[in-house]
Amino acid sequence: MSHHNFRARTWLLATTAALAISGAARADEAADAAAEATTVEQVIVTGDIAFRNRTSDPNPVLSYDLEYFQRFEPVSVGEMLKRVPGVTFTSDVLEFDGVSMRGLPPGYTQVLINGRRAPGGEADRSFFVDRIPAELVERIEIIRSPRADQPSEGLAGSLNVILKEGAQLEGGFVKAGALINEDGKVRPSGAVAYAGTVGDTSFWGALNYQGRRNPKKKTSWRYDGTFSELDNIERQDDTRDGVDLSANAELTHRFDTGQIRLSGLVVDTDRDEDETSLTYVDAGGGRFTALDEAEVQAERISQQTYQFSADGKFDLAGGVLTANIGWAGFREDTNSRLVVGGDLSELELDEYTTLDITDDEYSGGAAYAWNFSTSKLKVGVDLLRKEREGAEVEYDIDDGEVGDADPAPGAIYGIKETRIDPYVRYTFTPNDQWNFDAGLRVENTDRDITSDLGTVSYSKTQWNPSFHLTYTPNSEDQFRASLARTVRRAGYDLIIPYLAEEEPTDDDDLRGNPRLVDETAWGLDVGYERRLGAQGIFGVNIFYRDVSDLIEVVGTSETSSSGLGNIYEPRNIGSGQTWGVEVDFSSPLTIIGLPDTGLFANYTFMDSSVEDPFTGADRRFTNQPHHVYNVGFIHTVRDWGVSFGASAYSRSAGYESAMDETVKVAYTADMEAFIEKRIGDNVVVRLAGMNLLDKKKKETFRKYDGDSVEEILENRANGDIDEGELESERSGALYQVTLRVAF
Repeated sequence: MSHHNFRARTWLLATTAALAISGAARADEAADAAAEATTVEQVIVTGDIAFRNRTSDPNPVLSYDLEYFQRFEPVSVGEMLKRVPGVTFTSDVLEFDGVSMRGLPPGYTQVLINGRRAPGGEADRSFFVDRIPAELVERIEIIRSPRADQPSEGLAGSLNVILKEGAQLEGGFVKAGALINEDGKVRPSGAVAYAGTVGDTSFWGALNYQGRRNPKKKTSWRYDGTFSELDNIERQDDTRDGVDLSANAELTHRFDTGQIRLSGLVVDTDRDEDETSLTYVDAGGGRFTALDEAEVQAERISQQTYQFSADGKFDLAGGVLTANIGWAGFREDTNSRLVVGGDLSELELDEYTTLDITDDEYSGGAAYAWNFSTSKLKVGVDLLRKEREGAEVEYDIDDGEVGDADPAPGAIYGIKETRIDPYVRYTFTPNDQWNFDAGLRVENTDRDITSDLGTVSYSKTQWNPSFHLTYTPNSEDQFRASLARTVRRAGYDLIIPYLAEEEPTDDDDLRGNPRLVDETAWGLDVGYERRLGAQGIFGVNIFYRDVSDLIEVVGTSETSSSGLGNIYEPRNIGSGQTWGVEVDFSSPLTIIGLPDTGLFANYTFMDSSVEDPFTGADRRFTNQPHHVYNVGFIHTVRDWGVSFGASAYSRSAGYESAMDETVKVAYTADMEAFIEKRIGDNVVVRLAGMNLLDKKKKETFRKYDGDSVEEILENRANGDIDEGELESERSGALYQVTLRVAF
């Protein structure tokens, strides 16, 4: 594709820059330059146990350093988030891609990298966090409610991934490892990084290689509507096998009146997904061994994420001026081939599709802050220019060969979006006990969407105030209350002016709606934190979100292309509410004489209320569970230089609701464990096991049929199920061996 040369040039630039920054600076590094930095040995080779950080942010933020997660050897940010309160995933087993905070769909969670938006390829504007290597992360921040100087898009919350930087670290490390699947297949991993300081300049550079393989087995039992008569059994082997290459670098120069910083990140993912499905019917006597149909799907995925930025902080005229400029890009080139037949020996090409996405975001901003004796005033503006081109194209199949491209109306599109977001923020701190933070963010959006169906423009101004109150009566206790207005922007798949025939039923058409407005919510968070001893912490938070302009697919009065049905489209028709309680605890057991034993636990209860647009019934948000929890421990035997621990994770079931189908999605419990041996001051060897309880994903489908939408809904209301299906998926245990050497 046209962006492959760009991809190669960018990779060469990024890797060369990372190595050059590290190597050149290290050559004449001053011995005392990093007096305030943490050495890499202190981070990587240590018997100390890390707990949740204590933060002083005026808004509710949970902060976790990499050390909190690293002993369990997470491959990516996705695996890290299993141990964070209120985070769930609805992915396949051993897949942690689309993060759902507070159980809401991934599009409601904002993902930031170093405080800036991270563009992704997903239609709902979400970002797959399993593409960010854990090795590059300094800490994870969970922003429950935003300040005025932070983007407002995290309706469910925001995830801010802070990458490592030279100002915080001194030294380097080399990592070698291997991921071992239950079937014995091995995928290697490796990393090298270095951080240091030369005079007033600090630097960081890292390269990371990660092989990943996930062999899943899925079985589907399909029944009649009463789940009493088995119709067929489908057995599916689905293997995802790929490699992630990543590089990041950071360079900061400090001077008397401020600092400037340059940073960059590149992530390159190549993944093969191969799926073989065999459907068996009754061969007689209730033995489902007669092969009825075979399908083999091969998907080849190539994705790249880029982020480069420059920012500065300067003392100016009695205040502080900050400024930034950046570019973030996403590229995807995917093709999918489906062959079908009566058995594996007579397969014929049935479908061939391609997906190409080019997404660029150009950002900038400036702010000025005045500090007074008991208050602070900050005014600023954030600018964003987004350009996205997408093409999801199906090809004709001629005599078993790929023919001409046959894109559906609107399948090739372009989106141009301009954002100008001025804000003002005022912080008042009358004494050591009280802190009040209030602000207003005005988000102005202009958007043009173009396809072969024409161009549609959209313009909207949103006023998003925020209020945060903190009361700290003593050194141990803290009370918080926050009120903020947040936004969920409509997904690309909903605003593209496409027209899909025979959706949602054979006689109807489904049309995109580029005039959709963004969903907004007033959100309330009330919390309490208690510091336990020198390191421990306990927290509880109650949240509530009142969502307006909820987007749902509804029928119109327009006649479909078949002349027999209606045109359906997404519209802003509803409202919804979600609420819950989040509790977390992490502390060493010093109080009972076990300072080298740490306990971790969190539990989140959540619920919601949404009116189903088809049935009018009250239901939860899609796939929102009622609860999710994580509990674990780490113990260190200092005399032996050994640490070990285990962590368990589970969630309750969620539900999906379409016009002609309902789905119950449930998971069994998950557990991971590790043991490590430290050798001297510079070497650590670790064995980690994941999915040790052989977690399963179980789905129950209830499908309804009819000759019209009205008949389908009538059958659904009467519980007249046309087809039932039980589906179970597993992947088996995954083991990882790693060796890290600090220098």
